[in-house]
Amino acid sequence: MKVKNIITLLVTHLSVGVFGVALGIYLLPILTAPTPPTESEINKISSHAQYSGSFTKDLKDSDAFHWGEGQVWIDSDYITLMGRLAPGPDYKLYLSPEFIETEVDFNRLKTEMVLVGDVKTFDNFAVKVPQGIDLSRYNTVIVWCEAFGEFITSAKYQ
Repeated sequence: MKVKNIITLLVTHLSVGVFGVALGIYLLPILTAPTPPTESEINKISSHAQYSGSFTKDLKDSDAFHWGEGQVWIDSDYITLMGRLAPGPDYKLYLSPEFIETEVDFNRLKTEMVLVGDVKTFDNFAVKVPQGIDLSRYNTVIVWCEAFGEFITSAKYQ
């Protein structure tokens, strides 16, 4: 086999392998996501909400692959979403003392934020709020992709 053929095969096979791994990282959370809470479950949980806000697609760092839309409710037990998120891996839910809509601002304020928990569903979610979090110290709920350091969406709630 000629050297040129070997190099071509090596490059093409490595390219397909890298593409496959990237696709798997993106698709695995979608394929393994638990069943999302139903609209009636979200309505029941959010009926005691102290605060609410909205995720919108028109934020500065939101794009075709990183967005959220829908109504968010916040109380001392749960943060819930009736809406959708762009699917992806390793989503985390944070509370921030300032409204942010960019990765730069997220990284600048991360030490002042509190991690609430993992977001494992992309159509509606209900994330349990750990005890001891004072919701009044924050005004924004944020979905962040921890694995890739990507801003997904945020909503100001007070």
